[in-house]
Amino acid sequence: MTERWSRPVSDAGSLRGRLLRRLAVLLTAILLLSSLSAYWSARRAADTAYDRTLLASARAIASGLYADDGKLKANVPYVALDTFAYDSAGRIYYQVLDLHGTLASGYGDLPAAPPGTRRTEDYPALARFYDARYRNQGVRLVSLLQPVSEPGLTGMAEIRVAETQGARERMARELLLGTLWRMGLLSLSALLLVWLAVTLALRPLDSLRRAVASRASDDLRPLPDAQMPRELRPLIAALNQFNDRLRGLFERQSQFIADASHELRTPLAALKARVELGLRAQDPATWRSTLEESAQNTDKLTHLANQLLSLARIESGARAIAEGGAQRLDLSQLARELGMALAPLAHARGIALALEAKQPVWIEGEPTLLNELLCNLLDNALAHTQIGGTVILRVLPPAILEVQDDGPGIPLEEREKVFARFYRRSSKGSGAGLGLAIVGEICRAHQARISLHQAQPHGLLARVEFTVAAV
Repeated sequence: MTERWSRPVSDAGSLRGRLLRRLAVLLTAILLLSSLSAYWSARRAADTAYDRTLLASARAIASGLYADDGKLKANVPYVALDTFAYDSAGRIYYQVLDLHGTLASGYGDLPAAPPGTRRTEDYPALARFYDARYRNQGVRLVSLLQPVSEPGLTGMAEIRVAETQGARERMARELLLGTLWRMGLLSLSALLLVWLAVTLALRPLDSLRRAVASRASDDLRPLPDAQMPRELRPLIAALNQFNDRLRGLFERQSQFIADASHELRTPLAALKARVELGLRAQDPATWRSTLEESAQNTDKLTHLANQLLSLARIESGARAIAEGGAQRLDLSQLARELGMALAPLAHARGIALALEAKQPVWIEGEPTLLNELLCNLLDNALAHTQIGGTVILRVLPPAILEVQDDGPGIPLEEREKVFARFYRRSSKGSGAGLGLAIVGEICRAHQARISLHQAQPHGLLARVEFTVAAV
């Protein structure tokens, strides 16, 4: 039993560890989602900042446009040129197209805006932003349409400015790394705080563990719950209920041992006294009489010992049933086999034993205990039936077992008492008062209901109602 209880504890692990692991997984998922969100936010911020720089550079170039001999020229100011200088993250390119789309200045192979590119609404300018590939690297471009009104030149010129993505990616990466550092520190701090909180919250449970471990093996007093948190009170209540059931079991065992000792003491003392008297006698006939009486008393003691062992077996059988060890059995078949085994005994006593079982009746149970139940019911019926009487063993659907005799029966006021251990209806009875007590215990183990009724026209009808087995 100890091994069976300890295995789930080792497999389940620490409650604190499970909570921290699940929280760490949750925080990791949140960190990943937040990282993606932070990256896109950082990239949008970088795009906004660098798009503004691109537009400023295009406007600076547009401000230097002029007409010379009927052609458009571009006087790129120093400030715009300084903006296009190399840096560690990328490079900027520019292009100026005249009114007819002919290259007026700058790089001649900058890609044009894809068809359908819409004008930006973020700035008061005829500008379009778009992404493209240039010289085997990704670039971000702005296309600015600049009105030209010079003598002999009237129309729209186009200024394109391109920038490699290195500077934007560097800015987005720096923002992302900063966010990850902050969120990582926040997650570690949260895990530490949760660990401290769980440790403090589990202190009452550890106190309960020490209180239970420090108790003696026979100390079954209720555990106090006055200083315990509300969440632990149901657990303490369940432990106290278990202790109550265990205390009741110990008390029943103690009472059973006391009753069994009392029941065994008297016949053993009588047997010993009878043997001592026979040893003092000199007459062989007295010796034979003493041996015959001793044999009869020994048979009674053997029967009593077997009944006591049956009561002890019921406890283990009930535990096996509770743990899922019940079998699917045909009650009609069990009754048929036992009836055939007891038929010679009934015939020897001059009693007719009849079986009525027309169809299979399936129940869930423990076969040894069910055989014990049938034996005790039939033995009780045969013991109280006169010569020439009849005992009927009947199996009825859905799951009913009946044993009927035509003996004297049991008065109504005693039908509940006969299921108590060592209860005898009269002092002249030869039994130990355990037969029906064993039947009652077996019925409780199978969650069956037993009842005693008046048979017609006379006698006793014992009916046991089982739970129908699942198909």
